[in-house]
Amino acid sequence: MSITVEPVVSRRLQKQFTQLAWDLYKGDPYWVPPLRQNQRELLNFDPDPFYEKNEIQCFLAFKDGKPVGRVAAIINNGHIERYKERRGFFGFFESINDQEVANALFDAARAWLKEHDILLVRGPTNPSLNHECGLLIDGFDSMPTFMMSYNPPYYADLIEGYGFRKVEDLYAFWGDLAMLESLDPKLKFVVDEAKRRFQPVLRPIDKSRFAEEVRMFLDIYNKSLVATWGFVPLSDAEVDHMAKGLKQLVVPELTTVCEIEGKPVGAVFGLLDYNPRIKKIDGRLFPFGFLRLLWNRKKIHRVRLMSTNILPEFQRWGIGLVLLERLVPDSLKFGIQEAEFSWVLESNHLSRATLERGGARKVKSFRIYDYAPTEPAAAEKS
Repeated sequence: MSITVEPVVSRRLQKQFTQLAWDLYKGDPYWVPPLRQNQRELLNFDPDPFYEKNEIQCFLAFKDGKPVGRVAAIINNGHIERYKERRGFFGFFESINDQEVANALFDAARAWLKEHDILLVRGPTNPSLNHECGLLIDGFDSMPTFMMSYNPPYYADLIEGYGFRKVEDLYAFWGDLAMLESLDPKLKFVVDEAKRRFQPVLRPIDKSRFAEEVRMFLDIYNKSLVATWGFVPLSDAEVDHMAKGLKQLVVPELTTVCEIEGKPVGAVFGLLDYNPRIKKIDGRLFPFGFLRLLWNRKKIHRVRLMSTNILPEFQRWGIGLVLLERLVPDSLKFGIQEAEFSWVLESNHLSRATLERGGARKVKSFRIYDYAPTEPAAAEKS
């Protein structure tokens, strides 16, 4: 049985590349299809501002003429410039449980990166750490929340079998929102002291100024994560594109902005878990999927708190807890019962400890891998 790998260079191959996920996950109760148009943009099959500066090449594996695996090789020039290393990325990996197929895909991706003088590889990122990323390695017994990844358990064997090794884990924490109403006394003290010291003004985002508010939030996001492992700031074009995509999905009650002396210094951003509805519409927003996605949103009882960001000079003062405290009453009134805090870096000891002390429970783990040739012969493998 022969295995071949082709670069995706035609509309026909693009369609086969995207369709493969539907074929591999058929019948899986926990898999959630991607929003189809969004997936085409993230793959650069349709224009996306991420690729104004960066590059991607998709590859499709065939076994006896049938599509059986896929991967994308990604050049993130922002990462190369920020970290002064020629490292490429892989993403959008899917495969049957066959090490030879996985090896052929990673060989093709590495060969393409090598043509661009890149030997180091990290992933999965779809297509960057600012998007869906990480391989699920623990927590396969439930559906992922909105914009979180999902995959079969055997993917870790295929990736590690090729020679990739763990570099960082990401965690998802679950919490009953009502738990935040009765904080650990030490955390309550931190909240009260932060309020006394800074006299913060707290408010939800203003949807009448939505574009401006999202840009404000993403500006805080970019500035707050400068010391975070692997972080690359979003470009202005990416910020504007994300603002347009989020406008209909955001519920103001699930957001908080913190202002100190009239200056926004922190924000927490929650999104309803739309995944059960995305699964029902099979990732199709048109012609009527968008209406089904947004209809009667108060029946969605889970939120993904996807980002709590504080300007560096106000970090470690408890402002994050202050933001969450304001969020709780509005969220409960909206009908939210549970929250997922995701993702949290393994190396972010402060956030992990705060969540655990507050009663949150780690429910899923995701892994980022690195590949580096260990000797000259290995570097020439491709």
